[in-house]
Amino acid sequence: MGKHNEFGKEGEKIATDFLINKGYEIKYRNYRYLKSEIDVIAQKENILAIVEVRARSNDKIIPIADTITKKKIKLLVMGADHFVVENKLDVEVRFDVITILKNKSIFKIEHLESAFYHF
Repeated sequence: MGKHNEFGKEGEKIATDFLINKGYEIKYRNYRYLKSEIDVIAQKENILAIVEVRARSNDKIIPIADTITKKKIKLLVMGADHFVVENKLDVEVRFDVITILKNKSIFKIEHLESAFYHF
């Protein structure tokens, strides 16, 4: 596995632990439907958070959250819709981003709730 893939998996673990500490129940990690992959699906009360995790060791070129494309958003929405329908859930769906910046001198985690809307 490439170093960036290992760091991505580490980032997802950090994000999952962060969400658990904030009172979320983790419903699924790495949920896949067709071409959609959702990093983390978490629930707190009646809110289902569809979470995209972005981990980087360098944030100098572009803000981490700005790396999420319209195509990625469309795929996240498709996957979220399938998860909700498949599990017959009656919840409010929210799309969040957790950004993790980690290198030798910095560790920063940011949770952007309602980072984008599905319409």
